[in-house]
Order: sequence, then C-alpha cells, then structure tokens
Amino acid sequence: MTSSLLRGRPRRAKSHISVRVAHAVLGGAVGVVWLVLPGMTSGGDAPVAIKNPAPGASAAAAADGGRATVDLVLPLVAVGAAGAAAGYGYVRRVRRARVRTTPGGTGDAPPPKPSSSPAALDEQAREALVEADNRVRAARTELDFVEALRTAEALEPFRRTVHEAESELAAAFRMRQRYDEGVPAEEEARGHALAGIVGRCDEAGRRLDAVAGEFGRLRALDQGVDEALGVAEGLFRELAGRTGASEAVLAGLRARYAPTATASVTGSVEQAKDRLVFATVRLNQARQSADSGRPERAARQLRAAEGAVAQAAVLVEGVDRLAEELRSAEQTVPAALTGAEAELARARRQTPPHTGTAPSGPLGGTKAQPSGPPRPSPGPDGPPPTDAAARSVALLHADAVLGSVRQEVTGGRPWDPVEVLRRIVRATAPVAPGRAGVLPAAALITARSATAAAADFVATHRGAVGAAARTRLAEAERLLATGDPADRPPAEILALEARELAERDVRAHGNPYPGDPGAGGTAEGTAGTGGAVLGGIVPAEDPENGTPAGFAGPAQPAGAQ
Repeated sequence: MTSSLLRGRPRRAKSHISVRVAHAVLGGAVGVVWLVLPGMTSGGDAPVAIKNPAPGASAAAAADGGRATVDLVLPLVAVGAAGAAAGYGYVRRVRRARVRTTPGGTGDAPPPKPSSSPAALDEQAREALVEADNRVRAARTELDFVEALRTAEALEPFRRTVHEAESELAAAFRMRQRYDEGVPAEEEARGHALAGIVGRCDEAGRRLDAVAGEFGRLRALDQGVDEALGVAEGLFRELAGRTGASEAVLAGLRARYAPTATASVTGSVEQAKDRLVFATVRLNQARQSADSGRPERAARQLRAAEGAVAQAAVLVEGVDRLAEELRSAEQTVPAALTGAEAELARARRQTPPHTGTAPSGPLGGTKAQPSGPPRPSPGPDGPPPTDAAARSVALLHADAVLGSVRQEVTGGRPWDPVEVLRRIVRATAPVAPGRAGVLPAAALITARSATAAAADFVATHRGAVGAAARTRLAEAERLLATGDPADRPPAEILALEARELAERDVRAHGNPYPGDPGAGGTAEGTAGTGGAVLGGIVPAEDPENGTPAGFAGPAQPAGAQ
C-alpha cells in the first residue's frame, strides 16, 4: 500500500506541471490567432484610392485606429497573463515539492519529529492500564448499587457496555503480559504493542463515555438521593453486623490453623471497619446536603459512601471465603496424599532404572560430573523430565515432600491446609502431571485461593497498585477461566506474584493522611480518608470535594475534566 502511494505521487506531480504548460501554450496560441486574424480579414479587400476626406470620415478613421491599437494590445496582455500564471504555478509547485514531508516529493525533506522514547511509551501504557482498570471497576460498583432501584431491562444496555469495556481491558492486559514476557522481540514491534495497549484502554473508556450521560439520567441523583441513600444505608447496616461476625471467624481460624493460613486476610476486618467509618461520615453528609437543597454535593458524597461500602463488603467476604477454602483444603489433603503416592508409584514403573554409572568420556574414561547438589527438577508448570536421572531426582524430591507433609499433618500442631496442598501439587507435577483425579482438584483449590486473595487486595488498594500487579492478576484470572488443569499451576504462580507486587506498591505508597483516625487522628471530617484514598474511592489531591470514582470516570479532583 505504501509503495503504491510512493509510486503514485510523482506521477500526480508531473501531471500538474503538464496541465499548467498546456494552459500556457493554449494561451499563447489564442494570442497569436488574435494578432493574425485582423490582418487575414483585411488582406483580401481591393485597394481603394484615397481622396480628400471629409470631416466625418476623419473622425471615423481615428476611431478605427483606436480599435486597431486595442486589437494589438489585448492579445499581448492575454499572452503575458497566461505565461505569468503558468510560471507562478510552476515555481509554487517546485517549492512545495522541495519542502513537502510526505513521500513522493522531490528535494530534501525536513527531519521527522522525534518519536517518544521506549521508556515514555512504556510509562504511558502503564498509566493507561491503571486508569482503565480503575474506571471499569468503579463502573461495575456503581452499577451494582443501581440494581436495587431499576429493572433488569433498564440496566441491560449498561451491563453490556461494561462487559464490552472489560473485554477491551482484558485484551490490553493480555498484550501487556506478552510484552513483559518479551513478545514481540523487535524494538519497533514492541513500540506498536505499547501503542495497541493504549488504544485498547482508550476504547474501553470511550465505550463507557458513550453511555455515561444516559446512566446519569437513569440514576437521576440530581433530582433526589433519598432512594439511593436508603439502599446504601441498608447495605451499610448489614455489613456493620457482618464485620463483628467476620472478626469472630478470623479469630477461630487463627486458633485452628498456622499463621500462614490467615496471612492473606491480615488486617481485613480492621480495613473493613475503616471503610465503614468513612461511609458513615459521607452518608451523613449526603443526607445533610440533600436536606439543605444541594443535590449535586449530596450525589457526590453518596457515591463516595457507596464505594466505601462496596470495598468493606469485599474485605468481609474475603474472610468468609478463606474460611471455606481452608475447610475444603483440609478435607482434600488426605485424598491428595493418597493420589500423589499412587501417581509417584506409576511414574516409578514408567521410569527405567538408573545405574548411576557415569557416561564415558571421549577417551574412554569417565566424564567429569558437576559438583554440588543435584540439578533441581522442573517447576510445576514445566514438562516432566525425560532424562532417567532427572526423573529419579524428581521422584526422590517428591517422596521427601510427601513424607514431610504427612508428618506435618499428623504432628498435632496447627498447619496450613492450602499451603500443604500447594506443596503436594508442586512436588508431584514434574513427574506426574495428571489431568484427572484428586491432584487437579487440589491444584484448582490452591489456584482459586491465591487468585481470589490477590483480586481482593487489588480491588481494595487500587489507589496505590500499579500496572504490573494488575497485569499478573488479569493473566491468572484468564488462565483459571480456561478450565484446563495444566493452566492451574501457572495461574497460581501469577496470582502469588500479583499479590506480592501489589503489597510492594502499597508499602511504597504509604499513608498520605497521618491525621486519619485510622492512623491515630481525631478529625471527623477526615475519618477513614486514608483508606478511601488507598482504595481509589476519592482522589488523593482533593478527597473532601473531589469527584468519587464511578460510571462516569475514576476519582478526580474538583473541577477536573
């Protein structure tokens, strides 16, 4: 396509010049005809003798002389004008061809504008992913609150739009994951990949923008917030009661299992209470603003309260879900141990005996073997080792892990059922990657637990979590959704990495509001603000008056577009 354009443009340039030359030649020909025509018409008449003219005849002769002069001057003017026009057009065309920047022009083109550096493009792609992810999450949350007040038919177009935006965002995360894995490898192609990520994120935002106004009219918060306040306050009261129950559940889990079993929900109950404190303040403010006739301010405060209530629900439900995961894992461990031992026995029968004799060297001696510990077996997501010696090492390692697990389970001390399942699956996967039975079920439990924990952490700390953690989480969720048992171990690894990266981002972010009551402060106006900013509910630049995150966009300072 580009080559055809390059070939076509010079021909168009030449055609313009030819047309202008033809115009000049035609103008000259018209002028010559105009000059010659009077002579040709008068040359055929017979000569007439001139006598003494009369006065009237003299006047007529003078007029005829003037017309003859005009007949001579006008053609010359026409020829000159045509030549000047053709010359001006040719010179203008040449100058444009010399300075043009598109292909096909003649002469030296000016240097192109410098493109963005790879580091700048990378940063732009990261920011686009974070912004689009925050936007989609906030839209989904606000849509859930409207569900109690509107019919399913009225909400269907907006749910479809959110789903379309989620699809665009998922494609962008997939592109980013492949980019981080080094695909594509060419520098130019990597730049195109980053531009594609930004384009996908922009498209997700455009889809939400297209219906944001209609969604605002559907909520009609500017006409009154009483109904929406009633829904938010009802959910708030329900969560306030569940928070105490979750605290009791967490205490029971800590007494029954090892500390690592509840590490993923450490601080969740406290954070849920912090979000509910913030919601209390904003719900009260929304009610006061509505009573004083300030519906716009009331709507803004209501939406902030809804975001806080939604995140409190995520934190409370995370504790309840973990309790169920631990019970399920604890019940699965005995069967997983038995299934793993059966898989190892089958692998031993399929593994030829290893004599331990070192292979001969090129001169008939023994080849020098590397010193140090045996070579480790492949990871849980790698293929089974094909070398007999490597398989023997992997089998010995799996035997040792299973023996340690059995001793830990029967030792009478608290243990972590999910971690025990994880160890069983990882130890047996290199030599017995079964696709049916109890081991794939155990891998599903551990992968789901790790992915859900990472998803909850990102959702409740999205004001600080960066693009890398979100990308790993999105890839873990994608692999887990395939239903392929082979995708479960890598999904778990990615989810654990996502949680680690997200925690690192939160530690680097810190608490920007040391006066927050959650951090020892006492000001009622800022109660829970630190947690709300950390959760991306309100903007850090203007938490009191900024626009909360919602269907129309992420959290923004007051006056921001």
